[in-house]
Amino acid sequence: MRSEEYLSKIRKIPGLQRAVLKKITVEKNTATFFLVTDLNYTAEDVSSAEQVTAEFVSAPLTAKVSVVKSIPDPAGVRAEILKIFKENFPSAAAFIRPEDVETYVDECGGRFLIHIGKEEEERFGKGGIADEIAERLRRTFCGPWSGGIAAGERPKEEIEHESIGAAERIIAPRMFPICEYVAIDGANPKYALCCADLEGEKLSVTLCGTITYIEERRTKRDKPFFRISLKDESGSVQANYFTRQKTLEKIRSLKAGDSICMTGDQTLFNGNYSFTAKNIDFGMPPKDFVLEEREGRAVPEKYIKVFPEPFEQLEQANLYEDTSMPEEFRKTSYVVYDLETTGLNNSAVGQLMDRIIEIGAVKIFEGRVTEKFSTFVACPVKLTDETKNLTGITDEMLVGAPEIGEAIADFYKFCDGCAMVGHNSVNFDFKFVKYYGEREGFRFTQRQYDTLTFSQEMLRLNNYKLNTIAAHYGFDFNHHRAFEDAFVTAKIFMRLVKEKGGLPRF
Repeated sequence: MRSEEYLSKIRKIPGLQRAVLKKITVEKNTATFFLVTDLNYTAEDVSSAEQVTAEFVSAPLTAKVSVVKSIPDPAGVRAEILKIFKENFPSAAAFIRPEDVETYVDECGGRFLIHIGKEEEERFGKGGIADEIAERLRRTFCGPWSGGIAAGERPKEEIEHESIGAAERIIAPRMFPICEYVAIDGANPKYALCCADLEGEKLSVTLCGTITYIEERRTKRDKPFFRISLKDESGSVQANYFTRQKTLEKIRSLKAGDSICMTGDQTLFNGNYSFTAKNIDFGMPPKDFVLEEREGRAVPEKYIKVFPEPFEQLEQANLYEDTSMPEEFRKTSYVVYDLETTGLNNSAVGQLMDRIIEIGAVKIFEGRVTEKFSTFVACPVKLTDETKNLTGITDEMLVGAPEIGEAIADFYKFCDGCAMVGHNSVNFDFKFVKYYGEREGFRFTQRQYDTLTFSQEMLRLNNYKLNTIAAHYGFDFNHHRAFEDAFVTAKIFMRLVKEKGGLPRF
């Protein structure tokens, strides 16, 4: 394929001016071009890229473009350089240590410097290696890259580097065309991003799915706005929408179960990401849309540190003796879980991401709670007084606890083959699970049920906090401890399913 000509046209698109063509796949008469950019891009940019790509694809293939925003970190670049040495210059690779590679990343690209001893200068030759590395980096990361090799005494004092892992893995966001579009605000988007792939800061992005919850609220200035939960096949997102006078009544007529598309921005606010919809229109995914599964590590064969235990409680025998649970519910297994964390920040921005310090879960099999999973998680930083007072967990209680990598691997195994249930889990707990799981290579792709939105659908309460709903049903529990919260959430979930006569819509 004429890759240079293709990229020269792609780079005329505003959000793709420094794009890199990562790979091309062909499946079922569709050629998918995976582009990586370090700039903010819009749905319009993706649409323009599709048009350019169609010029380079011959019948009977159709063209599709998948774009991901990715800015590499120094550790990822360093790991890629070490990989290039291993694959292309094996004789030289034996003399390169991770600490010999300095990397600098800026908004336009980056540079590198490789330190070698004078005795190895001849082995590396007069040149060529640095240029080859720079060329390989330009194929992998966006922007210009340059570097060199410096021979001399290796530095005695080094800045402490992160441990070297695999180079940054580019994961393309999944998108799909919007069908049966009917204008409300008239944004007229062509493609939507899967809800589960809405990560980081993104501008002018469109989501498309089914409303599971919608509520009109008032701002401090007494102007109407809406809180909306939207669900697609991959996950769900909560959004705020500030109304326009000309479309207010149309938005007021929306209800749970309607299929809409929302175009707006996900931005960082007070350390957390939030999505604000600027436009709402009717639309839905294609009827034959099949969600593409993402690759991840296989389910571990054995538990490492946290071993589930059988669970039995006498009250279970009496909870639902008047009627059996719906068949739809009984044929699926569920893991109902809760976390305790060092704080509320579940956005991986810089060093702001808080840590998991406790995981509690129960497994529901054939309509009954059958197993429990409970563990503290080691924390390398001291807990704040606020965390200790809220949870009752102390630093001493975490001594000897499994590391997060061990705990999340065991939790991944515990969740295998089950749907996942939590309270406010979509917007809080699951983001921790997803982040720390993906950091270890485990992709939690299970179907998610949230008792917060389920309760909003089924109950009329002053608020939908876990302790409020538990009190409504007469359930006593020790709040803000993971296992206790998980078990009472399981009881609430089962009661809601029973009252509805089936599973929630979302």
